[in-house]
Amino acid sequence: MANIRHLLPSMNALVTFEAAVRCGTFARAARELSVTSPAVSRTIGRLEAHMGVSLFHRTSTGAVLTEEGSVLFASVSSSFADIEKTLLKIRRKRRPELETVVFSASSAFVTHWFMPRLARFQKRFPQVDIRFQLISGPLGGPTNGTDIAMRFDHGGDTRHVALPLMPELLVPIQAPHYRQGVGDAGTVMPVIDRIISLSDAKPDWSGLFSNQMMNGKVMEGELSGLQFSDYTVVVQAALLGQGVALGWLNVVSHLLANGELQPAGSALSTGRTIELVMLREPQTTVLSCICDWIEAEFASDLKDIDVRYPAIGALWRNGKMLAGQDKASIS
Repeated sequence: MANIRHLLPSMNALVTFEAAVRCGTFARAARELSVTSPAVSRTIGRLEAHMGVSLFHRTSTGAVLTEEGSVLFASVSSSFADIEKTLLKIRRKRRPELETVVFSASSAFVTHWFMPRLARFQKRFPQVDIRFQLISGPLGGPTNGTDIAMRFDHGGDTRHVALPLMPELLVPIQAPHYRQGVGDAGTVMPVIDRIISLSDAKPDWSGLFSNQMMNGKVMEGELSGLQFSDYTVVVQAALLGQGVALGWLNVVSHLLANGELQPAGSALSTGRTIELVMLREPQTTVLSCICDWIEAEFASDLKDIDVRYPAIGALWRNGKMLAGQDKASIS
């Protein structure tokens, strides 16, 4: 252990490296660490120079882990998760009346779905100190160090149980005061003059906006619009009436239910299932209760959405039914 100081330029280099891999890009890691992207790049470069190996392949589309980088990340990620658990255990001993729960989810979900109902959560679970592990890019990545993780089609295994929450549904969204984006019944995408898109979106929705429709004719040419790397900002721009965006229903269900956003076209089912992933052991009663609470809150949103937009409600229920049929195999 004493040699680690000589094997690394600094311990911060490992923190930066882990964040860069987990977040997916240097830019997202920089936002999490409250530094600039060049600072992240320089720190990674110093780590590579000190170790004498390349940890990333630099390409025109981004950076990809090398074999050495993959080996290092697996070790660092596991070690950081163990350290985090130990620190949380120590904290719980100091404040035994609180139980810390680490919830991994997208920053957009936490901002637009969880925060508006945080007071209800705290009233329901006064003994829980909830901590969020935020993902600003596509929802994915390891679940190390988390108690509950929201993921797409993670599935259960020998270490994890995956509880189906809801089908992944996409719907074009706009603010009620943005009138230009309303499409005809049955169309997927509306007639629009500005789109708000997410870079590196999964699934990629850029093809849905490839052409404008005017009086039933395709109008070739690029659409005007805004593009952001964080889906939180995409939804916020839609709320401000800046254009039409594609909405993940698990993020915008609350906003649709209370009328802050409205559909600008028909909903689509991707066939994927949103799951809440937990370790099989140890499982506590409070984790199961939190998962039940999240599911009940989504059901409440669905009840209101069903009144306003029955087609979305029907698609949601059909997806839930299919997910329920697969529950045994998933868990």
